[in-house]
Amino acid sequence: MLELPEVLNISNQLNLHIKSKTVENVLPPTKPHKFCWFNGKPIYYNEMIKGEKVNETYGFGIFVEINFNNGYKLCFNDGVNVRLIKKKEMPKCFQLAVNFTDEYALIFTVQMYGSIILHNSEYDNEYYLKSKNYVSPFSTEFKDYYDKIFTSYKPNTSVKEFLATKQRFPGIGNGVLQDVLYAAEINPHAKINTFDFNKKEKLFNSLINTLSDMIRLGGRNTEKDIFGKEGEYYTRLSKNTVGLPCVKCGSVILKETYLGGTVYYCPKCQVKD
Repeated sequence: MLELPEVLNISNQLNLHIKSKTVENVLPPTKPHKFCWFNGKPIYYNEMIKGEKVNETYGFGIFVEINFNNGYKLCFNDGVNVRLIKKKEMPKCFQLAVNFTDEYALIFTVQMYGSIILHNSEYDNEYYLKSKNYVSPFSTEFKDYYDKIFTSYKPNTSVKEFLATKQRFPGIGNGVLQDVLYAAEINPHAKINTFDFNKKEKLFNSLINTLSDMIRLGGRNTEKDIFGKEGEYYTRLSKNTVGLPCVKCGSVILKETYLGGTVYYCPKCQVKD
């Protein structure tokens, strides 16, 4: 699932590789997917942007948004995979294809769930609006925002719930969370009311530093870019490392189900309270 590091990397790649391209046509889904959502019927997307040029692409929170010169915007979220391919390599199954007037096409696919929305006004969706208006972790305002959210939630809130649920911090989800907590040596079950000032600051610094590393290296190796290439940030805790020895202490990395998702942690470096 795309989170902020991948969203920013993909938006940068799209600006490099499709900006100024002209849309030849848009193809609707080849196979229905009941958990892929569109704005209206995707069969009408073609008439909305056919012949239009791609302007800037932006990444924010869990969304990437491609802007066209007639005012339409094609946005997709964390559950959508996008690939830039040559048209002669067109797959049989996809949820949307945008063919350009040259030899390339953008292909959108969804495995679990996701939305691919073409709109020319504000998209009235809770998660979109939260992402669009998010406070960037790299802005000067973020520390005050982080502190405000930290102190405003009930004391028995776990650190996973605090950071990675309800889009309090759009783009920071369960995937990014794992390495943030690992670097801070905090268990995902830990309650934020047990944190002293130093632990709270350690979590904040780990969040910024881990995100910076993930973005600098083109996203995590558990996700892929527009060319199908894995990111170069090698996750310390993920599906790829469960059962392997911790690189710090040698303990076996554990996997648990918690708050509707999977968490990974080192039982020695991230001791449960």
